[in-house]
Amino acid sequence: MKRTLILLLAVFVSVCAFSQGRPRQISPNDTLHSTVVLPDGDVVFQIFAPNAQNVGVSGDLPYGSPIRFVKQDNGVWKARVKGIQPGFYRYGFNIDGISVYDPKSELAGETRALLKVQPKGDEFFAMKDVPHGAVSQRWYYSKTLGTMRRMHVWTPAGYEKGGQKLPVLYLVHGGGDNDASWPGVGAAGWILDNLLAEGKMVPMVVCMPNGTITGVPNEVPPFAQDMVTDIIPFIESNYNVLTDKDHRAMAGLSMGGMETIETCFNNIDLFSYVWVLSASFAPGQAPEAESARLKVKENAARMAASFKQLVFTQGGETDIAYQNCKNTRVQLDKDGLKYDYMENAQAGHSWGTWREDLRVLAQRIFK
Repeated sequence: MKRTLILLLAVFVSVCAFSQGRPRQISPNDTLHSTVVLPDGDVVFQIFAPNAQNVGVSGDLPYGSPIRFVKQDNGVWKARVKGIQPGFYRYGFNIDGISVYDPKSELAGETRALLKVQPKGDEFFAMKDVPHGAVSQRWYYSKTLGTMRRMHVWTPAGYEKGGQKLPVLYLVHGGGDNDASWPGVGAAGWILDNLLAEGKMVPMVVCMPNGTITGVPNEVPPFAQDMVTDIIPFIESNYNVLTDKDHRAMAGLSMGGMETIETCFNNIDLFSYVWVLSASFAPGQAPEAESARLKVKENAARMAASFKQLVFTQGGETDIAYQNCKNTRVQLDKDGLKYDYMENAQAGHSWGTWREDLRVLAQRIFK
């Protein structure tokens, strides 16, 4: 049992380490696709579990005999399954007798249990008796990535019957999560509903895209391209929104904060409000090298003129991205880039911090 627990912890850490801002060794898991549908219709299942003794898969799969996994030299267990007809199938891995969700699935963040300690009713993130907006799932084709992608979009109460064009906040989750995280554990819809009902924020559309891109060693640059090429055009083509930079904001936490830096520093004239939450330049990279790559010193004056707000936040000294962010800010100071810094909550690298971040930033932007 002890060895199994260590194995499961290793699988979890391999998925979440990037979101926590820690440099780690490259492994076969970085570019692994857990399921691959082959041209002949066969399906390959794969999972990185180098310390496992036995691996299996179960669920709705129409198989007549146990599926046999073979361990590869790189620690990846692989099985090829024949005879699966087109359709939708639930499945899960079994590692040494323990059922495990697929940590590489696009929807992995939605398979984890959510513990809800019922709010007392007066918290800023509680569901209150106020007009509520809508949170919708939207699918779009990403030309950047060559596949269909999903986002969640919050629109304020009354938006459907209103004719007013609204500004847009693009709000990105962290590593190991997906576009369902902000409206789920992040309680984004309830936070925004309450602020709007209290007259504390400007009505806006909030797009929560999927910052996770499986099968690539570094999701940050391709996501930034997807934002510019596909996500923003989709929102501006399908929603009644303002389309100038003064009415666009972007914020992201942890990995999403790095994606925010990548997107906004490379597209200075697209956004007026930029919030980087519990994040920094890429962990493990020298801040001066990242600054040079992003041409911060060269473009500091342009960014100062274009960004009405450039804000870095942390969850206090217990935030595991704290030192990385500090190192990044030291470099930005050297480069002459002006920004604001705040520690909104002493809740570390957690949703307690990021919910508070959203409460604060939503009241400040577009004013």
